[in-house]
Amino acid sequence: MVSPVPGTADSSLKVERILVFRGGAIGDFILTVPAIAALRQRFPGAWIEVFGYPHIARLAQAAGLVHRVQDLEAQPVARLFATDGELSPELRACLSGFDLVVSYLSDPDATLQRNVRAQMQGCFIQGPHRPEQAQRLHATQAYLRPLEQLGILKADPVARLSIRRQAPTRKLAVHPGSGSERKNWPEAQWRQLMGRLIECSPIDLLLVGGEAEGRRLERLAEGMPVERFELAKNVPLVELAERIQSCVAFVGHDSGITHLAAAVGVPCLALWGDTCEEIWRPLGERVTLLKEGAGLAHLSVERVASAIRTLLSSCP
Repeated sequence: MVSPVPGTADSSLKVERILVFRGGAIGDFILTVPAIAALRQRFPGAWIEVFGYPHIARLAQAAGLVHRVQDLEAQPVARLFATDGELSPELRACLSGFDLVVSYLSDPDATLQRNVRAQMQGCFIQGPHRPEQAQRLHATQAYLRPLEQLGILKADPVARLSIRRQAPTRKLAVHPGSGSERKNWPEAQWRQLMGRLIECSPIDLLLVGGEAEGRRLERLAEGMPVERFELAKNVPLVELAERIQSCVAFVGHDSGITHLAAAVGVPCLALWGDTCEEIWRPLGERVTLLKEGAGLAHLSVERVASAIRTLLSSCP
């Protein structure tokens, strides 16, 4: 039996099975990757499992950070949020096998925590589901902070996902969308930029996106030369990570896909709006933020093209 973790680090702590609860969008999950990686480093022999959204959480599995992903929205798991605590025998048995549970889910009345604690004899750590805006602490640091009680004090705050590589290409990955229209550079500017890159540089383009972009991708793809251009829409995230990782660089907005590109180590240019960069910017040595004081809509095509040239000049 593993004793609950005390408030200070316990060097004798033995943890063999770890469960992490994490919902949220793509960017939310990737910003939690440093915490998952820190658990992997602190307990290198432990089995780590995630209850999350499989299409997102499988990124951590593909990168070798976790062993298994389970669906947070599966019907038996949903009972964890019910006040009566009537769980299936299978879920009770599953939870009882974990020595350490870390949750980054919103749980204001501690229903989830009570239901999980009732099935296990190890340690439950409640982390924030979102950083506190007033603290101005970067999200990765906010998600790492609860792990200090495990003796994890100087973890790497940069999200890193080492995904299986495809053959390298001379393509620039372009993501012209995000989860909010206010974070987007105008479509007309994207069209001008892409046309200029095709006309004035030897670089080819990989245009990426999903349902959030609506018909924007198809409109931007119209008229592009097929030999210099590729469209990747609604590609599974692990495959998208592989394809972006094969590119020479990436340009996008404040979005989960930009966090993904930064995490796989591609040089990134993020066209940044009014989101608090202290909390939400992608971290990494190869990430550049480009801002315009008058607002993102006033960011000129020439400034973006110049920033891309600078980005590409640093690439091998």
